[in-house]
Amino acid sequence: MEIKSQLRSLKPYQPGKPIEEVKKEYGLDKVVKLASNENPYGCSEKVVPALEEELKQLVLYPDGYSAVLREKLSVMLGIQEKQLIFGNGSDEVVQIICRAFLDQDSNTIMAVPTFPQYRHNAVIEGAEIREIPVINGEHDLEKMLSSIDARTKVVWLCSPDNPTGRYINEESFIHFMDRVPEHVLVVSDEAYREYVTADDYPETVKLLDQYPNLVILRTFSKAYGLAALRIGYGIGSETLIQGMEPAREPFNTSRLAQTAALAALEDQEFIRRCREQNTEGLSQYYRFCEEMNLSFFPSQGNFILIDFNRDGNELFQKLLEKGYIVRSGAALGFPSCLRITVGSKEQNNGIITELKKIL
Repeated sequence: MEIKSQLRSLKPYQPGKPIEEVKKEYGLDKVVKLASNENPYGCSEKVVPALEEELKQLVLYPDGYSAVLREKLSVMLGIQEKQLIFGNGSDEVVQIICRAFLDQDSNTIMAVPTFPQYRHNAVIEGAEIREIPVINGEHDLEKMLSSIDARTKVVWLCSPDNPTGRYINEESFIHFMDRVPEHVLVVSDEAYREYVTADDYPETVKLLDQYPNLVILRTFSKAYGLAALRIGYGIGSETLIQGMEPAREPFNTSRLAQTAALAALEDQEFIRRCREQNTEGLSQYYRFCEEMNLSFFPSQGNFILIDFNRDGNELFQKLLEKGYIVRSGAALGFPSCLRITVGSKEQNNGIITELKKIL
């Protein structure tokens, strides 16, 4: 038996260390995880009662069409129901896109560093990967554009980008889309959209009629606080989305995930508060960086990438021993950096205090 040759060069996704493991390994009573960009404030209080009611229906398959959630979301976004595709997290929608568009005769273009699952899934499909280095943490749109040829099938834009938190403004986005050939799909991954405060962030949903080769990705894992339930979605033209649907697995989102997402959508006040608290948390880190003379990328996400001018793995380990789990920049293409999720005010103050001691 022989698996696909391209899998030999891939490693399974490595999640951050779980809290329980760190407690046991270092004999700690309290551990704060600021590594996976989860919402430190949890989810809306409307979610748990909805889930408790849904637990009575565990014997039933989920609605494979996600009809109720689809209807609610389409009204909120001002689009048609058939313009939505749901996934087991937006990760799965990335997988669906790669399965639907990429093969050994195609290539795909992405920034580097960026969210690694674009590359991972494209490699599995045997496509050529064209990675364009970021400039000051931002996508090099001109170089990405010039890298497109007749065999290019998909271009990935992550905005705000992971791990830098930088974003593509409306003028740059439209200027880019105007020049992308019609045969090329552009994916705008907006996993952190709900945290954005920039006035010139593009309202991409309103651009779908203008650009039929655009797909937008969003998720309930970040600001909505439903990471454990795994549900995200893609938005595009009806023709495009319906063409991708056969690549989606049946019943790929659970009853619990659909129910939780529906309840979460009802509480936009929760999202507004989380955005405000996240902005305040980013300010804590900005002040810390300025005080310690550290370089950083101003972020539109719920995380910050800070350059400490020393081994990121070393800093990661020192913080781990003090009960703080972060992400070393070494695995993200920034070896002297740490990516830190913005936590609560107390959590931010705690890790900043530890960092000052280390520095």
